[in-house]
Amino acid sequence: MKKIIAGLFSATALFLATEGAYAVSAQQTGSDVVSTIQDVKNGNYKIDPYHTQIIFSVSHFGFTNYSGNFSDIAGSLNLNIHDVSKSKLTIEIPIQSIQTTSTKLTTELKDPNWFGAAKYPTAHFVSTKSVKTGDKTADVTGNLTLHGVTKPVTLHVSYIGAGVNPLNKAYTVGFQITGKINRGDFGIMTYLPKVGNEVDLNIAAAFEKK
Repeated sequence: MKKIIAGLFSATALFLATEGAYAVSAQQTGSDVVSTIQDVKNGNYKIDPYHTQIIFSVSHFGFTNYSGNFSDIAGSLNLNIHDVSKSKLTIEIPIQSIQTTSTKLTTELKDPNWFGAAKYPTAHFVSTKSVKTGDKTADVTGNLTLHGVTKPVTLHVSYIGAGVNPLNKAYTVGFQITGKINRGDFGIMTYLPKVGNEVDLNIAAAFEKK
C-alpha cells in the first residue's frame, strides 16, 4: 500500500512539475507579443512563406462552399503604423502551389481551362491605397493580376499581433486579411455560373522585419 501511495505522489509531483514548466514556457513565448498596434515597429518586412497561406472558397453548384489554398507566398510590406496611407503591400502567389483535398481537382485547376498555371505562373497584388478603418483594421486597395488580367481589388486587413518569433528570433507582425473577387472578371470562366463567380479570400499573413 505504501508503495502505491508513494507512486501516486511521485506521479502527481511529475505532473505538476511538467505543467509548471509548460506554463512558464507558454508565458515566456507569449510575453513579447504586442497586442497594441501602436507599439508595432515601422519599417520594411518580407512575407514569412512558412506561415502565410491563402484560402479561397467558392460555391460548388450551390451544394457546398468548396475551399482550396495557395502556399509558398512571397511579398513585402512597408509598414507605417502612424500613417497607414504610407504603407505599401505586395503579394506574389505561385499558381502551381494550389491545393485542394482532391488530387484530381488540384491537377485540373492548374489546366488552361482554369488558372492556366503554365502560361500564368504567378498572381500579383500591388497596393495603391491604404485607409485606416479602426484601431486595428484597414482597407488596402490595389491591383490584382491573375490569369493575365489586372483588376482593382480591396482587401480588409485586421491586426493580430507582433513580437519576436521564439523559434527563429525574427521580429514578426501578423494580420488576417479577407476579400472577394469575381473570377469571371479575370477570364476564369469554366462552369460559370453553376460553379460560383464570387470567390472569398482569407489570408493568414505573417511578415518578418528585414
